[in-house]
Amino acid sequence: MVKLDRLITILGTYGARLLGTADREVELRSVALHDPVRQESGVGDIFLAVGVPTVSEAIRLARQARAVVLVVRTTEEPAPDPDGMAVLVADPSVSWSQVAGVVYGLVLEGRETESGRGPADLSALADTIAAAVGGPVTIEDQLSRVMAYSSEQREADPARHDTILGRRVPDRVRALFERQGVFTHLARSDEPLFVPASPEHGLHGRSVVAVRAGRELLGSVWVSCTAPLDAARARILTDGARTVALHLLRWRVSADLERQVESELVIQLLEGDPDADAVIRKLGLPASGLRVVAVQAHTEAERNAGLLLAFERATTGFGWSRVGRSTLFGNTVYTVLPAADPAPAFHWVRQLVTGLPAHLRVTAGVSGECEVAELPAGRRESDECLTLHDRLGHTEAVCYDDSWHQVLLQRLRSAAATGRIPARGPVARLAGHDAAHGTELLPTLRAWLEAQGDLVGAAAALDVHQNTVRNRLRRVTAAVPGLDLTDPARRLAMLIALAVHE
Repeated sequence: MVKLDRLITILGTYGARLLGTADREVELRSVALHDPVRQESGVGDIFLAVGVPTVSEAIRLARQARAVVLVVRTTEEPAPDPDGMAVLVADPSVSWSQVAGVVYGLVLEGRETESGRGPADLSALADTIAAAVGGPVTIEDQLSRVMAYSSEQREADPARHDTILGRRVPDRVRALFERQGVFTHLARSDEPLFVPASPEHGLHGRSVVAVRAGRELLGSVWVSCTAPLDAARARILTDGARTVALHLLRWRVSADLERQVESELVIQLLEGDPDADAVIRKLGLPASGLRVVAVQAHTEAERNAGLLLAFERATTGFGWSRVGRSTLFGNTVYTVLPAADPAPAFHWVRQLVTGLPAHLRVTAGVSGECEVAELPAGRRESDECLTLHDRLGHTEAVCYDDSWHQVLLQRLRSAAATGRIPARGPVARLAGHDAAHGTELLPTLRAWLEAQGDLVGAAAALDVHQNTVRNRLRRVTAAVPGLDLTDPARRLAMLIALAVHE
C-alpha cells in the first residue's frame, strides 16, 4: 500500500506530472496493467496504460479497471479528467519497465509510513514466531546483525541481551558459532540446527534456521530453547523463516528503490542543480547548516566490496528517519548531513565505521558548513579532506573547519604538480645549493619566515644561536643574488613556495 502523495513524489523524480487536483491521502493497494491481448484488464487502484495509443482511450480503460490513478506516457497535453481521476503523465523518455518497477515496488512493499518501509512488520513476525515456538526470537542478516527481535524475554540469556543492545552478535559468540560449524550449516541446509548451551559465553541453548530466497542466504532466525525443538515446533520455525524471507525480499525491493531515488537527488545537489531548493525539500533536509561527508572504504584485494558495504551501511535505516542522505558516486560515498557543528558529522562517521568489517581501510573527509547552493563547493572540500585523511593517516575523519590551511597547501601542491607554479625560483635554487654543499640554508629561511623575521624565535626553532641564523641569512642572499628579504610580498611568496616544496 502507498499513498497517492508518495506515488506522485517518487514518479515526479522521473519527470511525471499530475493533471488536475486529487486527494493525495488516498491509499493505493493494487495495480492493473493494460493487456492489449485481452478485452478487459484486471482491476486495480493504479492503472498503467502500457501500449494505449491515446489518453482518452487510457482514461476509458482505467475506468473499466475501477482505478483511481491513471499512469500514461505521452507527448500530448491532455486535459484533466472531468470525473476527478488522478492522471499522472510520465515523460516518454522513461521506459515503461522503469515506471512499472517503481509503481509495483511502492505498492507491493506495503507500508503506510511516508518512507515506504519500516521495521514494524518484521518485529510483529518475530513476536508471532516466538509465541508459536515458545521462546525469544531474533531475526538476523547474513552478517549477524539484528534486524528484529521479539518482545518475549523468557529464557533470554546474557548473549541475547548483548546482541540486542549491540544490534549484532558479540564477536566472542560469533567465533563460537564459527567453530561449531553453525554458519556452514546455514549456508548448506534449510533444516533447523540446535546449538548447545555454553555458560562461559553467557549462552543458553538455541535453535537456528536459515532464511533463504532461492539459493541466496538472506539471514537467519534464532529461538532460545534448552533442547532441540520437537517436530511440530521445528516445522513452525521453518515456516516462519520462509515468511521472513518474503519480508526481506520486499524490504530489498523497497530499499533499492529508495536508495535509487535518494541517490539521484543527492547527485543533483552535489552537481549544483538550479532548482536545489526543491530537491532539498524532497529529501526532507533543511536548506542551511549542511555538511558533505565523503567516505571511501576498501581493502587491497577487494576495492569495490568495501565501498558497497559502506554505501549499504550509510543508507541502512527505516524511511527518511536516517539523519543524512547518501549517494554512491564513482569510488566515493557522499552523504549530506544536517550538521552546523562538525561534532554530529564525526559521530556519524564513527557509527558508520563501527558497522563495517574491521579489516576495511576507511578514510573520510567532512566539508565546512554549507547552504544548499554551496553543496557543490562542500563536495570539493570533503574530497580534499578525504585525500588529506588518506595522506596523513589520521585516526579520525579530517574536517575542513580544522584543516582548511592544510587543504589550501594541498591545492597549491596540486597546482604546482600541474606546472601552474614556477618550478624555478629562490626556493628551488636554495634546495639545490643545500644538496650540493651540505648546508641548511632552506630550513633556516623557513624558520625565519615562520617566525616572521624574529631571529630569537627562528634560532629557538632550529636549536642554534641567533648569530648562526644571522650568518646563514647572509649566505642565503649570497646564494640567490637579488633576493630582497625586506620585501613583504616576496617573503609571503617564499613562505608559500616552501610549503608547496615540502
